[in-house]
Amino acid sequence: MAPTPGVARHRALLRNFLRRELSVRYLGSYTGLAWALLHPLALLAVYYFVFTMVFRAGGYQGKSFLLFVAVALWPWLAAQEALQRATVSLASYAGLIRKVAFPHEIVIYASVSATLLLQFAGYLIVLVALAAFGEPVRFAGLLIAVPLWLVMALAVTGLALALAALQVYIRDIEHILMPTLMILMYLTPILYPIALVPDELRPWVVANPFAWLVDRMRDALLEGRIAFAWGDLAALAVAAAIFAGGRWVFLRLSPQFEDLI
Repeated sequence: MAPTPGVARHRALLRNFLRRELSVRYLGSYTGLAWALLHPLALLAVYYFVFTMVFRAGGYQGKSFLLFVAVALWPWLAAQEALQRATVSLASYAGLIRKVAFPHEIVIYASVSATLLLQFAGYLIVLVALAAFGEPVRFAGLLIAVPLWLVMALAVTGLALALAALQVYIRDIEHILMPTLMILMYLTPILYPIALVPDELRPWVVANPFAWLVDRMRDALLEGRIAFAWGDLAALAVAAAIFAGGRWVFLRLSPQFEDLI
C-alpha cells in the first residue's frame, strides 16, 4: 500500500530537516564535526587523568578504568547533547513555524536523530580505538548495544518533545537543563561501579533508568553477554511510555507555538 501524499510529504520534510541539522550543525564545517567527536574524547581523557593519575583509581573486575568509563560515558553525553539541542531547536525554525503549517514535532525528531546518529558513529570509533590500544572490547556485544541505543533514542525523543514544548512557554528551561543533567550524570554509575554505592542508597541509584542502560551496555561490550533479558522488554515499555507522554505534552502545547515562539 502506497503512503498517502501527506505522509510522504512529512517523510520528505523530516529528511530535509535531518539533512539540515547534520550539515548546519556538524558537517557544514570541519570544526563543528571535529568538536562533536573530540569533545567526549577530551572529557574522557580528563576523567582518566583525574581518577587514575590523581586519585589512583584502578580498574574494575579486570577491566581498565578507561574502558569501564568509556562504554557508559559516550551514551550519556549523546543523550545529554540531544536533549540540549532539541530543547532549543524550535527557535531556529521560528520563521517557518509562523508561516507554514506542518507537524512541529518533526523539528524535534530531526534534531534528536542528527545528534544520536553522529554520536553513535563516534561511539563506534571510540570502541575501535580502544580495541586498537589493546582494550578487550567485545564487539559481539553490539548485537545488544545497538538495540539499547535505539531504546535510549526513543526515551530521549520523548523527553526532548516535552522539554522543547515547555521551553516555548518557560524560557528558563534551557538554563535549568544543563546543571540538572550534570547532577544526574554523577548520580548515574558512569564513573563508578554501582557496587561501590552504599546499600541504603543503592535502590535510589538503581531507580535511575540510565543506570540500567549503563549496566546493560557494560555487560554487552565488556563481558560479551548478548542473551535477551526480560528487563529489555521492560526498558522498551518504559521508553515507549516516556515517548508517548512527551509527545502528548508537545501536541497539547504546539497549537500556540506560532504566537509564542
